[in-house]
Amino acid sequence: MASDYRFSTDSAELDRSRVHRWISEESYWAPGRSRAKQDAAIDGSQNFGVYDVESGGQVAYARAITDRVTFAWLCDVFVDGQVRGRGVGALLIAGIVDYFEPLGLRRIALSTNDAHGLYAKFGFEALTGPDTWMERIGDLNA
Repeated sequence: MASDYRFSTDSAELDRSRVHRWISEESYWAPGRSRAKQDAAIDGSQNFGVYDVESGGQVAYARAITDRVTFAWLCDVFVDGQVRGRGVGALLIAGIVDYFEPLGLRRIALSTNDAHGLYAKFGFEALTGPDTWMERIGDLNA
């Protein structure tokens, strides 16, 4: 149940080792990411976590790169496989949306291969003008 978990924006609570393992070993988008790069990403981002109320252990993570005024890029969203299907992902995304709501951002963007239905529940939709977006792909192993 979602009531067995709590959302936090406190980066001091993060289990950096666990987050690194999730992202570098279990994610499809950053396999092999070094611990140094993950720590630097954490340090340069607004971080979010979900924690088991009873044990205190971290069960989900996400971060956003943002100016806190106009834009946020949501990334590294991960829910531990042991708790998927228990509302943890919804708690995480709801907490993130609630965190940014008072800031009046023009856009929160993300790129994902899965969980589109979850994100849609919180107002995310396909790009309205994908032909205006561009990207420059760097070293995927970086």
